[in-house]
Amino acid sequence: MHDIKAIRENPAAFDAGLARRGDAPMSAALLTLDESRRAKILASEQAQAEQNKASKEVGAAKGRGDDAEFERLRALVGEKKAEVAVMRDEANVLDAQLTDALARIPNLPADNVPDGASEDDNVEISKWGTLPTFDFTPKEHFEIAAVGKAMDFETAAKVAGSRFVMLKGAVARVHRALSQFMIDTHVDENGLTEYNTPVLVRDEAMYGTDKLPKFGEDSYQTTNGWWLVPTSEVPLTYSVSGDVLEEAALPIRMTAHTLCFRSEAGSAGRDTSGMLRQHQFEKVEMVSVTHPDQSDAEQKRMLRCAEDLLERLNIPYRTVELCTGDMGFGARRTYDIEAWLPGQNAYREISSVSSTGAFQARRMNARYKPADGGKPQFVHTLNGSGLAVGRCLIAALENGQQADGSVKLPDALVPYLGGKTTIGADGVLA
Repeated sequence: MHDIKAIRENPAAFDAGLARRGDAPMSAALLTLDESRRAKILASEQAQAEQNKASKEVGAAKGRGDDAEFERLRALVGEKKAEVAVMRDEANVLDAQLTDALARIPNLPADNVPDGASEDDNVEISKWGTLPTFDFTPKEHFEIAAVGKAMDFETAAKVAGSRFVMLKGAVARVHRALSQFMIDTHVDENGLTEYNTPVLVRDEAMYGTDKLPKFGEDSYQTTNGWWLVPTSEVPLTYSVSGDVLEEAALPIRMTAHTLCFRSEAGSAGRDTSGMLRQHQFEKVEMVSVTHPDQSDAEQKRMLRCAEDLLERLNIPYRTVELCTGDMGFGARRTYDIEAWLPGQNAYREISSVSSTGAFQARRMNARYKPADGGKPQFVHTLNGSGLAVGRCLIAALENGQQADGSVKLPDALVPYLGGKTTIGADGVLA
């Protein structure tokens, strides 16, 4: 969420930041609403002062036996009390309108984020790995013989409908091995603390992490009001809501492996083949809570944590910096990592690592206490996939496919598979 004080101080800079995202200027409307709100607050304070003054004078009039003045003042106190109540209610309505308006405005991009209108304007930062060559036409993951009926869309549709999958046998075990490999690496080598989080959260958690009100239609809500998490970014980040942290406690680095749920509203017809885009999927998430001065360095650190996983799995990838027109709602800077999928002959997103600055922290009032004293300041929050498990499974299967329909699995997974290295064309680990 944005700071209305900052908008007051520099409305032109605020509008310029929105323009870089392709949004219309909003400062004038926000400041008009803010001015009305502040005027109501001032008027209510003045009426309250008049009420307090009259209340004091009521006793004096009673004491000297001036009944007429006593009645006049008592009536005035009643009038002012009612006036204060009305103006406070009006101020609260305006305050709610302003808060709602600010909550619907995206974060402003960092100054050095590349300008652009769409994903076509994203900037490639680096590439890693040698693209595999095949003496046959590579298949998409769901067409590989080794995968076969172990990636069962028909049964999943019978149970839950479209855009779900049931994994079984060797494919299910490789999927599980990938998540364990990711979590172990983050905990044992990257210094993240593992969490096992709820996948049902309250409105406040979704709002505080900028998923509401903007993305309500993209998420699932239960009949009794909980939300199914779109990612464990929500419970991990919101865990510090309302806290005033010691500066020495920063950064806080967290990771969790959870189910994730998204309605994918508006995505009909896009990437619906196979298990690339599902309503339910698994992801290993990274979240950092940092001092503002550490924010940019922490984002680069998180990016390397995600890239390193792909390198250990020997999956070729490229890293791009998203332009202003392609960034997510809450991000001030985002790096996407795209894994090579031979079956599609394309790089596809497997991780996004985003810095939100103080955008989420202001919504959920998460602050730190400066070590040298002074007023508590908002922390910075960052999140990133480390990695999307299902998409990593897709990449491992497609890059490891062999001419006979078997799949050679990444060496990094062998310890998690009981020494097995391959899924045979018959679907059995060997």
